[in-house]
Amino acid sequence: MPALCRDCLSAFDPAPAGPRCPACRSPRLVAHPELFDLTLAHMDCDAFYASVEKRDRPDLADKPVIIGGGRRGVVSTACYVARIRGVRSAMPMFKALALCPEAVVLKPRMDLYAEVSRAVRAMMEELTPAIEPLSLDEAFLDLSGTARLHHAPPAVLLARLTRRMETELGISGSVGLSHNKFLAKIASDLDKPRGFSVIGRAETAAFLAPKPVRMIWGVGQAGQEALEKAGIRTFADLRRWSAEDLAARFGQMGGRLWHLARGEDNRAVTPHEAPKSISNETTFHEDTADRELLDGHIWRLAEKCADRAKAKGLAGRTVTLKLKRADFRLLTRRTTLHEPTQIADRLYRTARDLLDQARDPGPFRLIGVGLSDLTGAEAADRSGDLLDPQAARRAQAERATDAIRARFGPDAIVKGRALR
Repeated sequence: MPALCRDCLSAFDPAPAGPRCPACRSPRLVAHPELFDLTLAHMDCDAFYASVEKRDRPDLADKPVIIGGGRRGVVSTACYVARIRGVRSAMPMFKALALCPEAVVLKPRMDLYAEVSRAVRAMMEELTPAIEPLSLDEAFLDLSGTARLHHAPPAVLLARLTRRMETELGISGSVGLSHNKFLAKIASDLDKPRGFSVIGRAETAAFLAPKPVRMIWGVGQAGQEALEKAGIRTFADLRRWSAEDLAARFGQMGGRLWHLARGEDNRAVTPHEAPKSISNETTFHEDTADRELLDGHIWRLAEKCADRAKAKGLAGRTVTLKLKRADFRLLTRRTTLHEPTQIADRLYRTARDLLDQARDPGPFRLIGVGLSDLTGAEAADRSGDLLDPQAARRAQAERATDAIRARFGPDAIVKGRALR
């Protein structure tokens, strides 16, 4: 069985007899029969935002750190000290502080995190061009064919990557190595932080059988409840269903579940996959039902979405309004336009109509606006709105405003409704 020392990067085939590396005496050995044959990986930075903050503030090294908004916000991420106390991403901040009252809460510094993310991405690009980012702190890598170029198997290259991240950037990462994206993603979560886990072809069926189906990426709470109602709690349970029965019970998702139950995933690593949606949301400091205040937030969120769409040369046909009530129940409304748009005014007016149609008095703790069903900007806003003859004039004024802001700064012109 081949083995690799993750500290000195010595490779052994067969693996050394003892639990330590013969070259440097490190206990951080990884051994697996397929270690030097597998080429598809998922790399996930460990508690990324919190790790960057601890790197810059050594006094926080042993303290629980939470990155997020005030008491009314949610947790963006938490360090592992806080996670031991039960703090999790997306948890309401008041719950996180109840679990870990001594935590140090820091506001996100997204510009800094993006800068560190770009540095990690540059290190990845030295290994392979086949990189599919999922967020600032995680990505899939396809290292097929790189062994000849770098004179080392993918496992060694990945260990080298995480070591460089620690020594040059001061952050750590966990690696999952397997034969497809689904299993690589699972593997990267098995041994965090600073982990390196392998799931080989030969062991796939046996490995998955006892595991809970909640490990399937993209199956949320509602999906888990639907599977449990069908008596499906583990991959072994799922494997007992035929493809036809799963499709009948769960629709299009049923076919995917049948393949995932067997560890099958034919998706390729796609470096330049287009975004599927553009959205922005905000959490209020206090719950509000004030329609004038909500109107101002809808405009600001619509403007942010439109600015991002314009920057990426995109337009969207579907507008979504997201509201979270004080009791945390989520209310979502969406409508499809007759043509794609990237105009903030149109996005705002559509989202405002959705708010009026919701007929829910609130109060609300969060509001969000999104644009999806994306396409190129060349197809956007061609025919205007037949029911609103002033729409074309407002769109023209918005384009002129964009040009002025591009020259004199984003605060050169501010709409009155943005001040609400």
